[in-house]
Amino acid sequence: MALTRRDFARNVLAGVATSTLVGNGACGTNSGGATDAGSGGTGGADGGNQCTVYPRQTEGPFYIDLDLLRRDITEGKAGMPLSVIVQVQSERCAPLKDVAVDLWHCDADGVYSGFPGQLGGLDTTGETFLRGTQVTDADGVAEFTSIYPGWYPGRTTHIHFKVHTSSTTEATSQLYFPEDVTVEIYATSPYDARGPKDTPNAGDGIAVGNPAPLAVVTGDASSGFAATIVVTVA
Repeated sequence: MALTRRDFARNVLAGVATSTLVGNGACGTNSGGATDAGSGGTGGADGGNQCTVYPRQTEGPFYIDLDLLRRDITEGKAGMPLSVIVQVQSERCAPLKDVAVDLWHCDADGVYSGFPGQLGGLDTTGETFLRGTQVTDADGVAEFTSIYPGWYPGRTTHIHFKVHTSSTTEATSQLYFPEDVTVEIYATSPYDARGPKDTPNAGDGIAVGNPAPLAVVTGDASSGFAATIVVTVA
């Protein structure tokens, strides 16, 4: 029987310190220290090695608690291969082991699994593609095998994530991509059938309302891409 996140929470997370926010873990100079909940801000650390918190953002209408730990979330969906690497760390910039991370996003056609009323009138109730949970390793890293997300009207390209730092505490946000990477990928199949997205990063009300740093993306169209984000739990 597959290990579920609830089993993991009962056995491990009950002993982990709680958190209220997620954060960008880039470490640099930041005389202001950590940012308060709901305030934006880029990443950074002060002279005492204090990483700056990252803005909380909405989970959106399409979250499902699947309660299933798995790395490969593609379920055969077509698209550009994408490894999503989420590194979780403390406010002191130390990696956090055994933290559960949920990840979910739309497919190349802008469709989410698990809900009716999707683009084109699709009903994906009962489907689970492009959703899953991983647990961070000793380096604080949770890695997912997926595809580059598509787009839907009114939103820029994004991925949702939720960090569970205890059996009862979670924090939610979204990650975003550099525009040049999205343009390159959306010129390839199957994305090119829909054309360019209608909303840039700078025009997305959620993305700019409480700004989040862009993921660091490496790779190429021939071998696939990897998107990395460092998340600080406060």
